[in-house]
Amino acid sequence: MTPEPDGEAASPWAPCSDRSRERDDPLAGTASRGDTWFLVESPNGWGRHAFLDPPYDVALGRALVTRIEAAGTRPLAIRRPRRRPSSPSTRWAFIDSRPGRETIRWGRVEHPAQLLDVPLDGSSGTESASPVFAVCTHGRHDQCCAVRGRPVAARLAERYPDETWECSHLGGDRFAGTMVVLPHGLYYGRADDVDALDIADAYLRGDVTTHFLRGRSSLSHAVQAAQHAARDAFGDPRIAAYAPIREARSDDSWTVDLAADDGVVTVTLVQESSGPLLSTCAATRAFPVPHLVAVDVARRPPQTP
Repeated sequence: MTPEPDGEAASPWAPCSDRSRERDDPLAGTASRGDTWFLVESPNGWGRHAFLDPPYDVALGRALVTRIEAAGTRPLAIRRPRRRPSSPSTRWAFIDSRPGRETIRWGRVEHPAQLLDVPLDGSSGTESASPVFAVCTHGRHDQCCAVRGRPVAARLAERYPDETWECSHLGGDRFAGTMVVLPHGLYYGRADDVDALDIADAYLRGDVTTHFLRGRSSLSHAVQAAQHAARDAFGDPRIAAYAPIREARSDDSWTVDLAADDGVVTVTLVQESSGPLLSTCAATRAFPVPHLVAVDVARRPPQTP
């Protein structure tokens, strides 16, 4: 006998991002890891895996992804919204998102195979002071990314055409439209529920847009969730606010100390699980998803010597 579907799988189908909004899934603490990134301009259609499926050169794509991931770097395909590249060469970017090291370096190769020779240590390319607003529009991976992401990218491109790119899968399909602001690695979800220009403008002021922020890619999920709790309790939207000082785990609880201008903010978090849910449009089985919840947020003055 075929088992009966459970939870959401038994109800009428709906896009995963619609279901997520109905459940009000928490965004905070859900940004996936990315200390460094390697972006490759790939204007043609993307398969389910942007570098590993046709129309991309599959053998080259596998070699490229293997090399990038072996270096501890995250690969990302990018393309301009509604624009074709003006040059036959391939543009790439190496990005460091780690606090205090935030840099973007751009370069070009005449043939995609030459990407295998680009250093993955930030020693090549030309440094740029302009950010990258990368919006996931990877419809072959999840339809919500295309349906919700493309309007976000189009809106950003109206004011920031040089900084805006469509990109391949970022993770968190149910939070579409998703985007990442580089070099700081700031992940946002449900960006189509707000004017995306507000996110971009806040970033250029040195701030985050707290309500839609999932977290920073170079920080752990616990620190991401703790920073959200601190901003919710005490304000301060600056990107640099609440830098992590210490993170400790005991069973299913975490204690995170964050630096504040007037002392230290200590956040205690516990792990909870959602009910069974379908986390992508293609999912057919519902499973619980863990998330971190702040149970205590306290501010204390700096210790005297």
